[in-house]
Parts: sequence; C-alpha cells; structure tokens
Amino acid sequence: MNASAGTGVFVLSLMSIPICYLFNSLIYSDSAEVFLFAGCTAVFILLISARFILKKKAPVDPLFYVYAVHAFLSVVNLIIGLEQDNIIDGFVTFYLKEADPHINTAHGHMISFWDGCVHYLMYLLMIAAITWGDSYRAIGLYWVGSFLMRAIVYILGNAVGKYGTHVSPLFFLHMLYISVSVWACFRIFSQPSMSDIQLTSIQETERNSLIYRPLDLLFIIYLIPAFAFCVFRGLIVLDCSSEWCQDYTQLYEPYLKDPSAYPRVQMLVNMFYSGPYYIITLYGLMVPGCEWMPDLTLVHSGALAQAQFSHIGASLHTRTPFSYRVPADSQPVFLLVNVLYALVPQALCYRCCTRPAFFLRPKTDKKTE
Repeated sequence: MNASAGTGVFVLSLMSIPICYLFNSLIYSDSAEVFLFAGCTAVFILLISARFILKKKAPVDPLFYVYAVHAFLSVVNLIIGLEQDNIIDGFVTFYLKEADPHINTAHGHMISFWDGCVHYLMYLLMIAAITWGDSYRAIGLYWVGSFLMRAIVYILGNAVGKYGTHVSPLFFLHMLYISVSVWACFRIFSQPSMSDIQLTSIQETERNSLIYRPLDLLFIIYLIPAFAFCVFRGLIVLDCSSEWCQDYTQLYEPYLKDPSAYPRVQMLVNMFYSGPYYIITLYGLMVPGCEWMPDLTLVHSGALAQAQFSHIGASLHTRTPFSYRVPADSQPVFLLVNVLYALVPQALCYRCCTRPAFFLRPKTDKKTE
C-alpha cells in the first residue's frame, strides 16, 4: 500500500498548530476581516489535508481514521501543555479560560504532555503499520494500557476531587473521545496474539527452571518489593495511621495528600491493578506455557509508564502547591525509587516480547488439548 495516506495524517496533525492559532485569533478579535480570514484559512487547510490523505487508495481499517483524529488531538494537547507553561502564547488561550479546571492542575498538565508526545508517537507508528500492512498489536496493546490508566484516573479524579462540582460541557465531549478509544481498544485485542504464532520447535534451554534463567530470577526478586511498594502507597492514600506511612508522606511524597484527588485515585488504581498483576506475573515467570504473559506485560508497562510520568511530573511541578511538592533534599531518593518502579516493567515487557519461547506451548501440547 502506498505511504501517502500515512504521510497525509502526519501533515494533517501538524495543521492543528495554525488552526489553533487562527481560531484563537478568531475568538478574541472583533474584526470581521480577521474572522473571515481565520475561518476560510482553517477550512482551506482541512480540505487540502483531507485531499492529500485520500489522493490514493486509503486504508480500509477503521482504526486508521481513529488514529488520524487522535494524532491531530495529540498535537493540540501538546500545544495546551506548552501554553500552560508559558512557552508559547496565543494558541489555545480561549480553551484554557473555558476548559474544566482539571486541565490546569499539575496532573492534567502532565497528561497534556504525555498525550502530545508519547501517544502522538504511538499513533504515528500504528498508522505506519496499518499503511504498510504490518501488525500493530504490540504497540497497540502498549497504548491500550496507557490510555486506560489515563482515562480511569482522569475520570475518577474529576468526580471525587475538589473540582468535582466543576464539570463543563467540554467534559462530556471528552467522554465521546474516551468512548471511541475504548472501541479502538477492543479492536486491537481482536488482532492475532503472540500465541497464534506457529513455532516449529521450542528450545529446551529456554524452558529450564529458574536457576538457569538469571534474568527472570532478577525480575522475580524485583516483583516482590514492587508489590509491597504499590500496596504501601495505596494504604497511605487510604489514611493509614502507621508511623511509616506518615513519615514517608512527609519526607518523600507529600503529593499523595494533594486535595485534587488525582494522586489518591492513582495510587488506589495502582494497588488494585498492579498488585494482582505482580502476583500473576510471578506465576507466569515460574511456570512455562503462560501464553498471555507478553500481552499482559505490554498492557501493564504502558499503564505504569503513563502513571509514573504523570505522578513524578505532578509531584515536582510548580502548579502543585509548595506544601505538596517533593522536598528538595528528598528528590534524589524520590526520583530513584519512582524511576526504577517505572523502568523495570519496561525491561520485563521487552524480555517477554523479544524472547517469548518460554511462554508459548509447542504445537503438540495444543493438539493434545
């Protein structure tokens, strides 16, 4: 399939920059000439971009068009984040004044940057895979985990936080975006999984006991304190009266008590999602033939990457009240623990996806069943 459709999506996503600027000028200008010029220019840009995308045979996969729209919106989110940090000005001023107050919190700010950078790259990769007829299940599952974590924390944080009563019509528009994305998640899961790969043979050396797999042994050693850490932070946001919990909150992560409720929801989701995951993964690393391991690690690593990015960024960001930011003396320990907590699952995911033989069963085993 010709690559022009994928290139057109890339060009269309970049068109969000002049479109945002023109519409911002349109709304804040009383001049009829500016109004007419901005409106005509925006329509012209969209028509040219759409014509470029559909110039040749476009992909039939509906996810192509979902990702195209999401890529456009991701660049808009990046613009929002940059304008919130006063790096640029005059692009989405109208939106920031009329948007839900949640978007102006530190957590909402980090979500804008995650969508504008990481999700944007994922959309382009998935669009490229669809354009060339390749499988996009792996990067798709990583996005599924990232998106679901973002959506759950954002929705619940909006509902129970101090801004819970400030819900504007834009929030319901965001729910439409989430609904379409959930449909895309189911579509991704319908793609052929790793277990559908036909292996001619599985080397016995890759199915040995744990003693002969030192890397897997290290991952198992990591999973135990990781499980304890996610439960520990969950207990903190549940107002555990333990002295350890109180000391940790005061010295290392006061952001866990931020009244915006995002960190509280984030830690509870981590405890009820990552906690069971660590136990299941322990089993999957010890018992051969758990074909669901590569897919599960992809979803979890995407979710945890998004969660830790938002949590670390919000804990240090100037939009967080000073009393809830990480103390300067504790920042090295805070960063070491939280960055390791985010990176090791990525390494585990890489191991499971690049060397999946331990998790796959020989064809003879499947025929016996």
